[in-house]
Amino acid sequence: MSKAPPSLAFLCIQSLKLQLLQGDNPIPDVYELPSELLDGVIAHLPALALHNFQTHMPFKCWDNYEAGDDCLTLTSGRKRPRNDVLGSSWKLLFKVRWPELINSLEVPSADWQQLYWEKHLQNCVDEAAEVAMRPTFSGRISSIHVSDKILRYICHEEHTNCQKCVCTELSFHFQTFGPYLRCLRLLNVLCVTETCELLRTSKLKTLVLCWIRSEKHVEPSCKLLSQNRETLTSLEFIHCKLSSSFISAICASLHEKDIHTSGIQRFYIKASSFDIDPLAAPPAFISFLNSVRYSYELMPERVSVKCLLIWLSKSLQSVHFCDSHLDRHIARMIFSTLLDSSSGLSTLDISENNVGWLSTFTWRSVTGSLSSGKSLRSLCKLNLRGNELNKYDAENLSHALRHMPGLESLDLSGNPIEDSGIRYRSLISYFKKNPDSPLADLNLENCELSCCRVIEFLDTLSTVEKPLKFLSVADNALGSEVAEAIMNSLILSIESLDISSIGLGPVGFLELGKRLVKGVKKLMSINISKNRGGLETARFLSKLIPLAPKLVSVDASYNLMPPESLLMLCDSLRSAKGDLKRLDMTGNICISSEADHSSLLGEFQHNGEPIFVLPSSSTSHVPYDDEP
Repeated sequence: MSKAPPSLAFLCIQSLKLQLLQGDNPIPDVYELPSELLDGVIAHLPALALHNFQTHMPFKCWDNYEAGDDCLTLTSGRKRPRNDVLGSSWKLLFKVRWPELINSLEVPSADWQQLYWEKHLQNCVDEAAEVAMRPTFSGRISSIHVSDKILRYICHEEHTNCQKCVCTELSFHFQTFGPYLRCLRLLNVLCVTETCELLRTSKLKTLVLCWIRSEKHVEPSCKLLSQNRETLTSLEFIHCKLSSSFISAICASLHEKDIHTSGIQRFYIKASSFDIDPLAAPPAFISFLNSVRYSYELMPERVSVKCLLIWLSKSLQSVHFCDSHLDRHIARMIFSTLLDSSSGLSTLDISENNVGWLSTFTWRSVTGSLSSGKSLRSLCKLNLRGNELNKYDAENLSHALRHMPGLESLDLSGNPIEDSGIRYRSLISYFKKNPDSPLADLNLENCELSCCRVIEFLDTLSTVEKPLKFLSVADNALGSEVAEAIMNSLILSIESLDISSIGLGPVGFLELGKRLVKGVKKLMSINISKNRGGLETARFLSKLIPLAPKLVSVDASYNLMPPESLLMLCDSLRSAKGDLKRLDMTGNICISSEADHSSLLGEFQHNGEPIFVLPSSSTSHVPYDDEP
């Protein structure tokens, strides 16, 4: 059967595409087309053609329009949603190219044209870095060719094969789309003076520099900082080596003489090393620190005590020392400095440092400082995960918690605080003495807790005025006896519960099901994975799902559920009136792969995505081994 010939409208649009892609002088008559035809043309333009269409649009084409709330309005009274058409076109182009990112950027005020070209330039930069890292590369950064894999999204094959095509080199993309760039991640190989020239039209707000470990990359990096210091609000260094001279150069680039504040709101150093005198901070660094006014995130592997004192005495909002190899002396210095500072600290993260230091800090002896210290009183989030804290550390922490009246989130996971860490003079005591505590999120995962102590702790939580919204007691050997206390917590205001790998077994799930006699109105997510509950897991879930109208996520993976479990859960979903988005069934060896349940996957979907997450055929018969 012969293919139907293209329509006249299709041929006209193709001709307009080619002329718009050539860029400099699109046909003026295109803007005189009737509204319906012009909107049709816009909807079929590739990204570069749409950009040229907007760039060269004559002002007179908008003379008959006034800005309305949601569209442009004709003075005659007719409405023509041209802004809506252009915005929708850019959003569609973004969705086609990066479908996995569209949901995370779904905000009412999103500028899809800016987001499109920003992400496009990041793709070009990442590709150029791969080329520049090759040992055989010796050319100019600006002359690196952009691959057809990228170009096919912004134009089309006929254009890229055209001899007049100017968009094949990297320089074109920065010259044309550079003003749209707000956020950029740059590898060391591209930290050269030529890159600074390519970025001269950009107004960066966020800059991430990676693997800056050589002096030859210092000057170009600092030039880039200087170019953007008026707009830069976030600066990140990842896998970098920061010498004293580099730090001085960074600070000098950001600090303007006679300007007492800096626009930097987020300063982030991770997995990097400091090669500086432990007692002497660079003068430019001190000047810069005295100027910064918002939040800082610092994750050094080594840092001088003097720098820490200077850094932490400012008006902080967020401090992060995550996985930074801090020793106990630095940890003590952090808290001592915070106690004496007047900063309005809201977040403190010193997780994954394995120092075990709180027991060496005598909180009772500094009660006066705690009471007057603004930093701890304003603290909203405290993350102490993975610091080898023991029961004595937890007891000392409880004294500090009483001087954190605004604390909403506490993470103690990965610390062997044991039962003594939550009873009597510790967390149980804190909640009993502070029943109106605003603490909403508590993570006690892998803290070597016993069933009896967790039951006592959960019973205490049931008496507080503001119940927790998130609770995790995962990876503690609690057993089935904890089921009743867990169900009491579910009936309260818990929105997210993590009880994975606590040894519930079939008996535990059976008890949970028996105790579930009324609705769980606020529960939004629950993780019951790795509990070897078998068929009782499915029975509990089939009873829970209809009684939890707000439930959106369930992780039931690795529970040894048999084949009939899936059908049982399907019946429950059909009768439920909730909005479940995800039910993870991976690792259940008796449940066959997705290919065997295509009809069920098609029936149960949310926004086009299957609700059930089933094991792949390669892993469906591999049992989960949770033995140590």
